[in-house]
Amino acid sequence: MDVGELLNYQPDRGAKRLRAGDDDDDDHRSKKTGRELTRHLEGEDSEDPTGDRKRILEKLMDDDDDADDQEGEPVDESSVKKMILTFEKRSYKNQELRIKFPDNPEKFMETELDLNDIIQEMHVIATMPDLYHLLVELNAVHSLLGLLSHENTDIAIAVVDLLQELTDIDTLHESEEGAEVLIDSLQSLAVFWERLSAPSCCLLTFRMIKKAKLEGQVVALLVQNMERLDEQVKEEADGVYNTLAIIENMAEFRPGMCTEAAQQGLMQWLLKRIKAKIPFDANKLYCSEILAILLQNNDSTRELLGELDGIDVLLQQLSVFKRHNPATAEEQEMMENLFDALCSCLMLAANRDRFLRGEGLQLMNLMLREKKMSRTSALKVLDHGMIGLEGSDNCHKFVDILGLRTIFPLFMKTPKKMRKAGTADKEHEEHVCSIIASCLRNLKAQQRTRLLSKFTENDCEKVDRLMELHFKYLEAVQQADKRIEGEKHEMVKRGEILDDVMEDEFYLRRLDAGLFVLQLLCYIMVEISNSGISQLQQRVHQILNLRGGSVKVVRHIMREYAENIGDGKSEEFKASEQKRIMDLLENF
Repeated sequence: MDVGELLNYQPDRGAKRLRAGDDDDDDHRSKKTGRELTRHLEGEDSEDPTGDRKRILEKLMDDDDDADDQEGEPVDESSVKKMILTFEKRSYKNQELRIKFPDNPEKFMETELDLNDIIQEMHVIATMPDLYHLLVELNAVHSLLGLLSHENTDIAIAVVDLLQELTDIDTLHESEEGAEVLIDSLQSLAVFWERLSAPSCCLLTFRMIKKAKLEGQVVALLVQNMERLDEQVKEEADGVYNTLAIIENMAEFRPGMCTEAAQQGLMQWLLKRIKAKIPFDANKLYCSEILAILLQNNDSTRELLGELDGIDVLLQQLSVFKRHNPATAEEQEMMENLFDALCSCLMLAANRDRFLRGEGLQLMNLMLREKKMSRTSALKVLDHGMIGLEGSDNCHKFVDILGLRTIFPLFMKTPKKMRKAGTADKEHEEHVCSIIASCLRNLKAQQRTRLLSKFTENDCEKVDRLMELHFKYLEAVQQADKRIEGEKHEMVKRGEILDDVMEDEFYLRRLDAGLFVLQLLCYIMVEISNSGISQLQQRVHQILNLRGGSVKVVRHIMREYAENIGDGKSEEFKASEQKRIMDLLENF
């Protein structure tokens, strides 16, 4: 066995979280610091094994015995304190020798191996979240964050692995108090290594500096570390994956940190990584997932993505699926994540303009025509891009690019391929009806005339389909109403109070049962009946009478819709929209 093999050897430290697709047998990282130290030794004379090198080789050969001894020791508060203090000493010793002998790796390599070993041993703390407060009280969290900028990337990766296990969401929920302490510490003060030029040599050295002004910059440190990792190396690719896992864990435990995380360089890094021209892998999938999480219910991150030209990045990545289906289930999941991210972004008005300028409408329209897997999600994106007053420009452009020729065939019949893909009829019909309702709400002049003419084609077949859907969803809502009334009756019998919270919950259940789609259908009926085309109004009333329907029912549904309308931002908009709907009902 030569020196290189010995330095690459590491004892088994137990199972760690694996990425999807990793093998269980021998995928644990075993090289660690030895990988980098071997590079230093290979270029040097190795004939005399009696000095520092001999001690290192003996230490490596004894590691298995040491690990066996440690496994027998009980883990309690005292042993954890001892472990943390040992870590601090080894970290300081390694730092000291690196500064003192920057151009002589043999002088500090043993301390690097010792440091790596104690980091591996600290994984046991992740099994006892109620002791996390010791990591904070003894400043171990700050020291670990400082090592993220260690010159040896293997040390930084070892720290990332440890932090990933410490912040595992299942572990955090085992002890809420311990979790709060750890996350607070990670967010409150970041410690980093500042590179300084050594006065006695030209090489870069490190000095550990605590800076209070870096408050809340833990994600910035993680991003800086990811930027220097080479994902062509498996160990470093694993390091990137585990870094993303840390961010996901923290975001799930404390959703409010998403805005700060995005502003600390994470959003920029994610967009850069997603558009990188490298083969699809688990890290790209994870990046798409983190991006979708950052954009959920957060206008600040949506605005930041728009300013970073993120809309164009998303459209470029999704354009691949215009004529080709995803090759694997994982790639399909990534595609859905990117579509979800795009839908979130379009809830911000400024991003709708960027979507329009980036020819997003044309891309979504092509996806609808190509009939690939992306068609369902493209429909959802169009719905988000055209809804409300802010969607007016997109509605007009959609008509100009002949989008009506694409959307009305989907209105007339739910494609079988969508059903096979797992998309429910209700979801498909909801998006299609919402798009048509948005067009009726926003279109003016010539474009509106073109839309209304579609309803008169082929003896008003689209009006017939509209009424067919109306009675379908009316029946579904009436059944839901009966169930809810029965539940209310039982609650009153038991003496329970029906407060506003319960009423809101019942209303949401009715919406989910089909009330929202029914409201859209009734809105379309009222709009076309007020279009001035008598043929459309007569056909609507004729079918209502034939099927035993009632104008009063339609009016009741629309009044309920008007009462609950609003974008949550402007009372003025809500009042004007309610008045407009009530005026339409007067002439229905």
